[in-house]
Amino acid sequence: MKKKLLVTTGGGDCPGLNAVIRGIVKRSLQEENWEVYGSIEAYTGVMREPKEIIHLDEKAVAGIHVKGGTIIGTTNKAGPFDWPVQQPDGSWITEDRSDWLVAELERMGFDAVISIGGDGSQKISQQLFEKGLKVVGVPKTIDNDLSATDYTFGFQTAVQVATEGFDKLVTTAESHSRVMVMEVMGRDAGWIALHTAIAGGAEICLIPEIPYDIQEVTARIRSRYAQRRGFVNIVIAEGAKPKGGDVVAKEVDEIGYQHVKLGGCGYRLIDQLEAAGLEASSRVTVLGHLQRGGTPTAFDRVLASQFGVKAFEMVLEGKFGRMAAYRNNTIIDVSLTEATETYNFVDPDSFLVRTARGLGISFGD
Repeated sequence: MKKKLLVTTGGGDCPGLNAVIRGIVKRSLQEENWEVYGSIEAYTGVMREPKEIIHLDEKAVAGIHVKGGTIIGTTNKAGPFDWPVQQPDGSWITEDRSDWLVAELERMGFDAVISIGGDGSQKISQQLFEKGLKVVGVPKTIDNDLSATDYTFGFQTAVQVATEGFDKLVTTAESHSRVMVMEVMGRDAGWIALHTAIAGGAEICLIPEIPYDIQEVTARIRSRYAQRRGFVNIVIAEGAKPKGGDVVAKEVDEIGYQHVKLGGCGYRLIDQLEAAGLEASSRVTVLGHLQRGGTPTAFDRVLASQFGVKAFEMVLEGKFGRMAAYRNNTIIDVSLTEATETYNFVDPDSFLVRTARGLGISFGD
């Protein structure tokens, strides 16, 4: 009897997910006694009735490495430890279904699970591993906020998309002598904003790790307009905040969604600049989900493929409770505990930040 492997993709979608899935399946085909299956929308495919499990064979993954998204779907609205259940009166509660999930996967004959996901997904993997699930993790997030790996796949694609968008805003800012603000994703980390600012040649970069002083930002803009005609391009991360202030976020009432929704800091920045007396014409562009969709870059396809092959080989070696990682230009594995214990913030004293400052980019501090 062949052994059965289940693959899940959880959290937000990310360019390169399909390349990981393809890497897993391609590597498994070199072994005679393994079959690979995919659970639709993370563990939801197992927990729903009827179940949504598909066979991932060579035909299913042919050519998918160039496609964005994930052929098995993903979700960030529910998990086995907080499974939403509707009550007879129409209200909703959450239940811990983790023990049931582990037992159900065993009943279904799955010998191992590869969970492709970010910080939240891998914390779930660690908890399920502690309950006896044989699980291997693959790091996934455009935010690059997992500290156990130098890069997560999807990040480089998000930066490329943001940079291309920023390049277009530079020309319109110059044509109209405007202040153009581009808001990018990243949640609590400023990696996308920082890389985009350096690649695109921004005058100002505002990130969560360096709270900004609106007076400093205003002064920098005015110095650009001291000439007869000026223009300013600003990159701001969605988690950026002023000194002594908070991020712009709101609660989401979608069933099972447990995160706050970030967004709107670009518009707040414009309001702050106008309140500070800035007279220059200004506009805001929010890239939003453009950053996480579409075709992955070559770098992300290669990295994701390496993660897929590595993850399957970790299953063969019995390295459960661990996650594939990219360090010093090679693929290694680390414990899920190490992978999730420290958030990967931008270090304000890092060489990358010093590089930005050396290029004349202001962080508003």
